[in-house]
Amino acid sequence: MARPIRVRFAPSPTGYLHVGGARTALYNYLFAKNQGGTFILRIEDTDLERSTDESLRMQLDDLKWLGLDWDEGVDSTTLESKGDYGPYRQSQRLDLYRKHCDQLLEKGFAYYDFRTDEELEQIKQASGEKFTRIPRPETILDLTEAREKVASGASAAVRFKVDGGGEHVINDLVRGEVRLPEDMVGDFIIMRSNGMPVYNFCCAIDDALMEISHVFRAEEHLSNTLRQKMIYDALGFEAPEFGHMSLILGQDKQKLSKRHGATSCHQYHEMGYLPEALLNFVALLGWSAGGDEEVFSRDQLIDKFDVKRLHTAGAVFDEEKFKWMNATHLRALPHQKLWELLGPLFEKENISLPESEDFIDKSLTIFKTKMETLLDAIELFRPVDEKYFEISDEATEVLEWETTKAVFEAWRAQIKGQSGMYLTADEFGEMQNQVKDAVGVKGKHLFMPIRVAIIGKPHGADLKMLVPLVERESLLRRVDKALAAL
Repeated sequence: MARPIRVRFAPSPTGYLHVGGARTALYNYLFAKNQGGTFILRIEDTDLERSTDESLRMQLDDLKWLGLDWDEGVDSTTLESKGDYGPYRQSQRLDLYRKHCDQLLEKGFAYYDFRTDEELEQIKQASGEKFTRIPRPETILDLTEAREKVASGASAAVRFKVDGGGEHVINDLVRGEVRLPEDMVGDFIIMRSNGMPVYNFCCAIDDALMEISHVFRAEEHLSNTLRQKMIYDALGFEAPEFGHMSLILGQDKQKLSKRHGATSCHQYHEMGYLPEALLNFVALLGWSAGGDEEVFSRDQLIDKFDVKRLHTAGAVFDEEKFKWMNATHLRALPHQKLWELLGPLFEKENISLPESEDFIDKSLTIFKTKMETLLDAIELFRPVDEKYFEISDEATEVLEWETTKAVFEAWRAQIKGQSGMYLTADEFGEMQNQVKDAVGVKGKHLFMPIRVAIIGKPHGADLKMLVPLVERESLLRRVDKALAAL
């Protein structure tokens, strides 16, 4: 009988969610939803110095923004565990780790190592360039004697005993049969001398007890998988199936990191990117849907996801392509949805705009073709708000031209001659021609004064796009301010 599909995303709460972590979460989420399985959020917070509730909330917020809702795990509001396999925070599972550590000790799969950090460092130094792993101590105390020594106050780590057996083989869902050399890992620590379990031990115990069926994560975890499989075998657990995905690379073909610029989901959120676009983009960094199509909704990604199409080669994070994809998703949004997303930005920038359905439709029809991110809307819409109109220093030269006053007056007369609340783009073009004929000017001596009378400076917004969004009375007040500046 096939195991129920149960996958997990298990971040460490030490900062905002990295796009690489977002991709790992996404692939596990897509696999679970495609297969009718369960997506679990487990928090690996045994690094007590770096793990904080604040960072945890930051990552949960990023996941919620992305829409990667989990079926079991830590509640995003209370941080409490919800599900039948909890608790889902490793810091609350320490007794479970100690229990299974004791089992490994009693079965002879692990031992106490009383060597100090100084002694281990000397071993490393003595090995020089040949150092690959810590050798097993010459003497391993009997378990009873070792426990008595620890009880008396001696400091000791617990190491898993790695015995020979030839080449290690991992059957990977992405990479096929992966062969690792026998000496790749030596006896490794599962419990530190301070009593805290290490990552690989926690991960193996949690995956087993939470009945995780599949683990999808980056290829850099292959050596961790080897250690974890040893722990599963020693404890008699059924191991999950593993799939190790390619790394996300920067333009220099090195692993994506902060030196490449923005790398966290929070940063892209702040930069005005859409969660749908980020999911779509990172989904294609290591996976393909087949065919030439690249733009997908979340539901389409769920429907198309197949682990057989996960790539083994690294994928470059192309910022320009990401921006294009974001623009594509943005322009496909219904106007009301897009306006809801822009509202907080306008409020933050103190930009006041009409809220009528007609204005929303008209303005977004005009401006969304110029938008690649939500932030682009700020400078597109700011000139619509009359309180931002002022004659800038850039307009000084234009104001000194002999014909500028005549252009202002002719432009004002054209506005007065219109009866509607707004001008159309065609009406604006015809009015410019009328001003040209009335004053006898053309080129920059025509266009720049009109621009100053509308936005306060001779360069900037596309007036054919802007003017139809500015009320006629506002245009009159603006040209009057321009005349007063002469």
